[in-house]
Amino acid sequence: MAAAGSGRNRLFGLPAATGRWLLLPLGTVAHLCMGTVYAWSVFRQPLEKALSLGATQSMLPYTVALLCFALLMPAGGQLMPRLGPRRVMLVGGAVMALGYLLASRSQSLGQLVLSYGVIVGSGVGLAYGVPLAVAARWFPDRQGLAMGLVVLGFGLSPLITAPLAHRLIATQGLGSTLQLLGVAFLMLMVTVALTMVLPPAGWQPPPATRRRDRSAAAAGQASASAITAPAAAALPLRSRTFGGLWLCYGLGALLGLSAIGISSPVGLEVIAIDPATAAACISLFAVFNGASRPLFGWLCDRLRPWQVATLAYLLVLVGSLMMAGAGEGDLLTYLVAFSLFWASLGGWLAIAPATTLRCFDPQRYAQTYGLVFTAYGAGALLGTLITGQLRDWFGCYTSAFLPMAAVAAVGIVLASLLLRASR
Repeated sequence: MAAAGSGRNRLFGLPAATGRWLLLPLGTVAHLCMGTVYAWSVFRQPLEKALSLGATQSMLPYTVALLCFALLMPAGGQLMPRLGPRRVMLVGGAVMALGYLLASRSQSLGQLVLSYGVIVGSGVGLAYGVPLAVAARWFPDRQGLAMGLVVLGFGLSPLITAPLAHRLIATQGLGSTLQLLGVAFLMLMVTVALTMVLPPAGWQPPPATRRRDRSAAAAGQASASAITAPAAAALPLRSRTFGGLWLCYGLGALLGLSAIGISSPVGLEVIAIDPATAAACISLFAVFNGASRPLFGWLCDRLRPWQVATLAYLLVLVGSLMMAGAGEGDLLTYLVAFSLFWASLGGWLAIAPATTLRCFDPQRYAQTYGLVFTAYGAGALLGTLITGQLRDWFGCYTSAFLPMAAVAAVGIVLASLLLRASR
């Protein structure tokens, strides 16, 4: 933690420029805990058996959790300047853990939607932005990379927590597993929360530690200097850049979450692979989803927002065109295409916070990104509904890929038109 004194020249007993690097793996651990929400598929089958639920019903707690996650992000951002990052993360972590503990005792679908959907989702929404805001403030020289490394944990969480939860369910039972996860997450989130501290306003690392390339530094300085006093005084809801970022992020989330939601069914129904192979493929896709976050964060430090957004859309466009003609036995096509889909979504979860920080008042980052993140919730809701509807209409998941390609093409045009002016 920061040493006493207004200068905060030390972190974890080290010079601040060195100690700040420890905040990144701590933030990654917090996001690893919160990202367990993406491992919901592990709980679905046991819950369907325990509560006699259908497939659509067992998806409802997950859908509500994603929605509450997105809706509570703005609240977390608004609370951070008042309560500080430490308290907001303590509250978020405690709420999330409480949701898991209550879910372990749920006896009906309604109780499960309330405990896991509303309470867990709300806790994640409150705490999610804290490690990002802290990383952004301590790394003014590498903001995109720092935030990408933090959200790496959220992307890789299914790869780590899903197998762990599966083993616990097999040996301890569903209720005990949810209890153990709740207790473990509470301990980890509290530990990380106690380290969350912001530097003084305008803090910069010593010149010897700065390695940011000159073009990225110049772009960041120009972006910061472009913020006028009136703009900094209010959230930029009516600006063209905000609207463009919200729309592009929403489309990116819609495309990515649509693909993620049908990854396993496409493998089973279209490519005709067995369930064990499908599970192994999901683990591979999770690696691409996680690794793309620091990669796109690094790109955000060096390229303009519209260029990085275009690249994320291109991944979906290429993957969609590949899958549009795929059929039984096309395993390589499936692996490449869905790796691109998962990488694109991971990329957006680095692009959006980095662009928010770059284009708007950095002192109000938490509040602004909380509002930007509602685009993720809108994309999640529409994406899961649309792909399911296309499957019902046409009887095959391959019918979703040409529309996805068209949406990705529209996204490229919108990014060029609406984000090109962003520095």
